[in-house]
Formats: sequence, C-alpha cells, structure tokens
Amino acid sequence: MTDTILVTDFDFPDLEIERGVADDANVELASADAETTNGVIEAAREVDADALLVQYAPIDRAVLETLDLAAVGRYGIGVDAVDLEAAADEGVAVVNVPDYCQDEVATHTVALLFACVRRSSLYDRAVAEGTWDWTVGAPIHRLAGKTLGFAAFGSIPRRIAERLSGFDLEFVAYDPHQSAAELAEYGVEEVSFGGLLERSDIVSVHAPLTEETRGLFDAEAFAAMGDDAVLLNTARGAVVDDGALATALEDDELAAAGLDVLPNEPPEDSPLVGRDDAVCTPHVAWYSEESIVELRETVVRDVVRVLNDERPENPVTGDCPN
Repeated sequence: MTDTILVTDFDFPDLEIERGVADDANVELASADAETTNGVIEAAREVDADALLVQYAPIDRAVLETLDLAAVGRYGIGVDAVDLEAAADEGVAVVNVPDYCQDEVATHTVALLFACVRRSSLYDRAVAEGTWDWTVGAPIHRLAGKTLGFAAFGSIPRRIAERLSGFDLEFVAYDPHQSAAELAEYGVEEVSFGGLLERSDIVSVHAPLTEETRGLFDAEAFAAMGDDAVLLNTARGAVVDDGALATALEDDELAAAGLDVLPNEPPEDSPLVGRDDAVCTPHVAWYSEESIVELRETVVRDVVRVLNDERPENPVTGDCPN
C-alpha cells in the first residue's frame, strides 16, 4: 500500500520539488490549504494521509490524536506550531530543517545592523522625497569599538561573529546552554542576561521561542540597555515585546531596531512599522533561491525516511525510528 504525504499549506509557487522526491520514493503527495485544526484533519482524512508537511498550519493535540500519522515535517527551523508533547505521546516523529538558511540569516542580520547604524533606510527615503541632506540621519557614531551582544549563541550567531571579525567589535553572549569555554573558541565573552543588556551597544536576538523566552525583551530589559543601543531580531517575533520596544524608541531609551520578525505577521497597526528608527523586513532573512530548494528537499526526504522505518537526519521528537 502506497504511503501518502499531505502538504497542509504552502506559499511556494508549486510543489514540483516535493513531488520529485516523493515520486522517486514511490510515495503519493497531496496538498491542501488548511489554516485550522479542523481544516488539517478534514484534508488529511480525505487523502488518508500517513504524514504531514506543514508550513504555518497548527498541528495541535487534536490533530495528532485524531489522525494516524507516522510523521510531521516542518518547513523551517522552528517547531512552535507543533505540539511536541502530543506528538511524543502519539508516537509521531517530528522533523524540521535546523541547518538550512544559516548563511542567509547571518547575512541578513548583518545587513540590518548596518542599516540601523548607518541609517541607510532613512537616507534612502529622504532622497526619494527630494531631500539631499546628510544631517537627516544624525547623529551617527562609528561602529568600530562597539560591543555586539548575542542573546543565544548557536550556529547563526557564530556565522555573524565570523562575518564581523574585521570590524573591531567586542563580542559578548548570554546563552545558558553554552559554556564560557565554548564561547571563548569564537572570541566571545560569556555574560549574564543583565550583563548582556548593560554592556552591549548592539543586541542581536537569536533565542528560540519558549515559555521562558516569550517577552524576554520587555520594558525592563530596554530600560537596562543604553540610550544609544540597537536591537536586532531575526529569531522569533514574540521574544520581543513589540509594544515595549516601540515605547522605548519613542522615549529615546534605544537608538534603533532592526526587525525581520514580529509577534503578528503580517503586522496589523504595528507601532514599529514606518518608524524612522526601525527597519522592518517581512520575515525574509531565510530567503535565497538556494535555501528554498534545500529546505524543501531536506524535509521531504526526512519524512520519507520515517515512512520507510528509517531514522531521519533531523529528528525533533525522541520517537523517531532508530
């Protein structure tokens, strides 16, 4: 009997990449446009799905208990839309793509840093409106000699530190899961969260979204940062309290923010969009043509491995085949 993978939702132009991998493995591929729990369940029942590929759709306990699934593959790194506890309870393997787009996100973070420090977006808008005046972005301070602090120091921050190694910056990081010795290998000093806020001229957020990190950067955190500090976030929007960030910018408690992610996407009446001191991009740090192919091929192949009773390369839950 042929296994079936249901792509619950996607915003790619087509599914030719996924279909090519599935065809090679003699697996059926079906698609839907499911945005809700009930939508996912109905679509999966209609095709008798053995596994799901998910971009944005919620895969909660109701989905996992109702359907007889072997695997759920998540397009991306984050799996906060999947109830991992329920997946473990039901013996459903969850896989993601943890190593894709790391170069892209690192590069995009550096781009946001430069845009904030050099006020390039503000100057661009001013020139487009007919203003040719260097004072529009003043004051601008030299980047050399500043301290860049990382909130979490995984593979992407490591790439950022490598890219910025020639800019005469000091690097510090707060990461309770990394030792001081591990950080020192990259020329990074270990600090507490309070130390990160107090010492960093630029804070780059790379923490995953968990109950502990939700709203980690709040009004109290911004008050502890310097008035000339810059906040960058290319991780998860909800790690930053956007209302508190807007207030901190409005009150000149921070100099600027570079944001690729927001708590609500797309934003509706966000107090951060359109500000001269905030550079916002539409959750695009992951994007390159190469990263899209890598993402899609990798996750389909891992789901196929599970369907073939093989161990996947990127298991998230502990219930994947050995």
